[in-house]
Amino acid sequence: MDPTADSSDLYAFVSPDAPGTVTIIANYVPLQAPAGGPNFYEFSPDVKYAIHIANSGRAEPDVTYEFRFESKITDPATFLYNTGPITSLKSASWNRRQTYSVTRISAGKSTLLGENLTSPPCNIGPLSTPNYSALAKSAVHEISGATVFAGQRADAFYVDLGSIFDLGDLRPIEELHATFGIAGLKLSAAKGVDNTAKLNVHSIVLRVPIGELTQGGYTGGDVLDARSTVGIWTTASRKAATIRHPGAAHITQSGPFVQESRLGNPLFNEVLVPMARKDYWNSQYPTGDSQFASGVTHPELATLLPILYPGAFPNLAAFNATGAPRADLAAILLTGIPAGVVAASFQNNTGTVMSDLLRLNISIPAASTPNPLGVVGGDVAGFPNGRRLEDDVVSVELRAIAGVTLPLVDKSFTADKAIADVSDGLTGSKTALLSSFPYIGTPHSGYSTPE
Repeated sequence: MDPTADSSDLYAFVSPDAPGTVTIIANYVPLQAPAGGPNFYEFSPDVKYAIHIANSGRAEPDVTYEFRFESKITDPATFLYNTGPITSLKSASWNRRQTYSVTRISAGKSTLLGENLTSPPCNIGPLSTPNYSALAKSAVHEISGATVFAGQRADAFYVDLGSIFDLGDLRPIEELHATFGIAGLKLSAAKGVDNTAKLNVHSIVLRVPIGELTQGGYTGGDVLDARSTVGIWTTASRKAATIRHPGAAHITQSGPFVQESRLGNPLFNEVLVPMARKDYWNSQYPTGDSQFASGVTHPELATLLPILYPGAFPNLAAFNATGAPRADLAAILLTGIPAGVVAASFQNNTGTVMSDLLRLNISIPAASTPNPLGVVGGDVAGFPNGRRLEDDVVSVELRAIAGVTLPLVDKSFTADKAIADVSDGLTGSKTALLSSFPYIGTPHSGYSTPE
């Protein structure tokens, strides 16, 4: 109900082209239609956006980066976003522009890293934004040893939302679906449909030296060292009180900031938290996530899969009948994976505090050829060890819930054969990524986006 305060996606990875740094991408304002004018999309000046890092095993923010935005109208007499081509960030024809500040908070100390940093305009079309790539490049800022960008990007998250939320109708195996006995309905295996392929999003992209995120400034080297793993999550907060003044287009806000949304692991809130508790979950800190643990250890979707696909998941159904908790999912999503579970030389554990954090082991270098299935596909530099733009998090999480990771903690369990095809049918984004910062691709043009 509040897109500008929606923490919609989070990525974190060791920068492939800048050794010794980590890149964090925090997305907000999701599912943007590129032609959405005349006001177009932007970050909210009323929202405090934040990226939090836990590095001490407490699931508390040891380091926080805060972003505050300000919007300015240069010509109040026109309804237009721009009155001519926007050829630079200083173009007089650009009527509504945003600037922002970045503050780092650690050990009770706040440090202003940058202010009056300019966001690029939205990608409107060939007349309004004739050289958008150059505009976006000029909006990359170097601030106190960090690199930052905040603005519109093409959404790199690829997912067949239409099939998943049509009662779990996964196209690659939909011929096995029970179909609820709907007369005359026959389904057959099909490729996935990328419902976000032509949509944009607003991204905060931050690249910082590894030592800025870790405990004691540790710069890595030993994968098994507890200091190598950090937990990351994002939030968006608004002031507690809002007064809308009658008869005037004026709003007054006051009071402390109240958290409206947060995000750690992808799809955690969407799939594992009951609908009635989603707003409450969004308001909480990760330190209290033990109260949501049952959604992880006894996920509803794991119970539904054998019902939706009769006969396809007999081993999963048998395990569900025992009532045993899913220790594999608890490790992946709530504590991180201890050493020796996946491999003797891998871990991304943050301690015993159950918390929804995107965990990244900074001592594991970027992969030269990323496998979209990440750790499940044998690539320990990928999800759930952080998350790269290429990672197929939907397939990984669906297969994990279906039981592919259960043998890691229960040697007696054999994954069902159907798991090999459990997916939304997508293996990568159709949106071109960038090989250098800010990595996430050029936003789709409002004029040029095809039907």
